[in-house]
Amino acid sequence: MAKLSITDLDLTGKKVFIRVDFNVPIDNVKVTDDTRIRAALPTIKYAKEHGARIVLASHLGRPKGKVDPKYSLSPVAKQLSTLLEEQVELAPDCIGPDVKKMVDALTDGQVLLLENLRFHAQEEKNDEQFSRELASLVDLYVNDAFGTAHRAHASTVGMTRFVSQAAAGLLMQKELEYLGKVLSDPEHPFVVILGGAKVSDKIEIIENLLKSADSLLIGGAMAYTFLKAKGLPIGQSLVELDKLELAKNLEKHARQRGVKLELPSDHVVVDKSDQEAAPKTLAISATRPGQAGLDIGPETVKRFSAEIEQAKMVLWNGPMGMFELKPFDRGTVAVARAVASSSATSIVGGGDSVAAVTEAGIADKITHISTGGGASLEFLSGVELPGVAALTDK
Repeated sequence: MAKLSITDLDLTGKKVFIRVDFNVPIDNVKVTDDTRIRAALPTIKYAKEHGARIVLASHLGRPKGKVDPKYSLSPVAKQLSTLLEEQVELAPDCIGPDVKKMVDALTDGQVLLLENLRFHAQEEKNDEQFSRELASLVDLYVNDAFGTAHRAHASTVGMTRFVSQAAAGLLMQKELEYLGKVLSDPEHPFVVILGGAKVSDKIEIIENLLKSADSLLIGGAMAYTFLKAKGLPIGQSLVELDKLELAKNLEKHARQRGVKLELPSDHVVVDKSDQEAAPKTLAISATRPGQAGLDIGPETVKRFSAEIEQAKMVLWNGPMGMFELKPFDRGTVAVARAVASSSATSIVGGGDSVAAVTEAGIADKITHISTGGGASLEFLSGVELPGVAALTDK
């Protein structure tokens, strides 16, 4: 379903509420990673160039509906000021007469950042009165926070009923375009790479993408549930014993649909009974009872890379091993490089996968890096996101 875009709006002289995702890590009074702030810049700059009077709103952390200085957006306002090369004021709150005065005083192209939405419990409750108060500040609404689109909160859903038009920002639009293509019109061969700890976290995605994928490459700890379901030895590797039947059924569905479901053939293991022993690379079939796999091995990397190389579209979510601990990041980084060197349209999501392409220095070679987190997972599972559904249809 096509939704209204910020590019469809007449912004000149209009007060525009832009819901952004500035939920960034802060150390004392300094933003330590401004990726999400930078991701919102195209939309903010577009609104500025078209004469909008811009009211930015975001949550930060979990203050539980109370004012907590630790979660103030003050450091974000400073970092945004630096990035925009102009002073961005921080309002003392996100609603109320003082905030309304500040909004009404904005001039064309000027930016105001509201204080943390979650200082009010009504935000997460999608309270109607709170939604009305937010909407009363502005003329138009834009949602550029795809990462919060799976939450039906006042600033993502409630207030859209009380504005004349609710549109997607440029980042939101890009997410919907690429992730939507994955679901409705992928280029073939379409290769899906899934990793992470649990099959249970990705059940719906696997089931949904089996409808359109040509190959499904499974790594990370979740692979061991599939391997054990096939009767292979996995030693003390992580496994979801209550999901073995599910793994068998998913593999059966893949066969029925003609989807290649590829699992690791070798892995890097540690010996749980001998903490001093160096990690070893061996075939899955050679795994001994005291060993636990923490990364895919070179033979698996080679097989997965060959699948990726012939793809026209690649979707990757989740690491291939214990990525956060060297040397068990090698499989994940190798997959990142394979995705980057492929000529395929590539879409990468999930914290560790994004970290891997960044660490490997090839983020600029990825077609689209999703900022969605949980929203991406739900969208790819075929769930309609409340924050998207609430936007005005074209």
